[in-house]
Amino acid sequence: MRIWDIDPGYLNTDLLLSEHRILHETVAVLTARKPGMINSQETSRWFGFGWALRQRHKLLVAEMNLRGYADITSVLTRSGKETWPDLERDEPIAQLQMLADLYLEQEPGRIPLPANAHQFWAQHKYSVLARNQATCRRIGKRVAEYRRHDDFADLAFQLTQTMRKPPTESGIRNALQHMWGHVSGDGDATDSEVLLQAPTKLLREIQHHAIEQREPYLMASTALGELQAWMD
Repeated sequence: MRIWDIDPGYLNTDLLLSEHRILHETVAVLTARKPGMINSQETSRWFGFGWALRQRHKLLVAEMNLRGYADITSVLTRSGKETWPDLERDEPIAQLQMLADLYLEQEPGRIPLPANAHQFWAQHKYSVLARNQATCRRIGKRVAEYRRHDDFADLAFQLTQTMRKPPTESGIRNALQHMWGHVSGDGDATDSEVLLQAPTKLLREIQHHAIEQREPYLMASTALGELQAWMD
């Protein structure tokens, strides 16, 4: 029972909805400001990180929406703008292993747990592209040097940290254009019209086609869900 740091796409539906509930409980405790209530390691970890809790809630809701769950709740905490609690409690690679153990007896999440660095990078590539194209190129070159069974704990840490940074407007547009290429037709005239849509509408269009077509690359992409959380 926790608030995870890895992308919500890795969570199965039970864990996704559970984290959503726990996050609201954490916010309630932190905003009550009553001595003795902030007594759990998980709750105290988020003290002073109201903005991050608010953004994590948006990420959860974006993934919930993608899976057909509506949510009308909100989180209004704003302390510590654009700062997050550290990742030292359980590093991202450890969180992925926790899920692997759980999924031996449970259904998995939308995004398959990565078997190697190359798969992990493919899952995050468009999210990183939305943040910085040069960073995307640099990490891509680095990942190309990984061998199939190399440990990728450092890569998991780096990408999880990168995903905490807001994407840029131009970066989102660039990522969406690449994503549209996976679900569009054969480059007919409607493609240019679709790509001129507002980013929020274009993402919805991509999500619709990706789910309808069960497009494998996008269905395993963090960007399919998480970009929505940064467009408000």
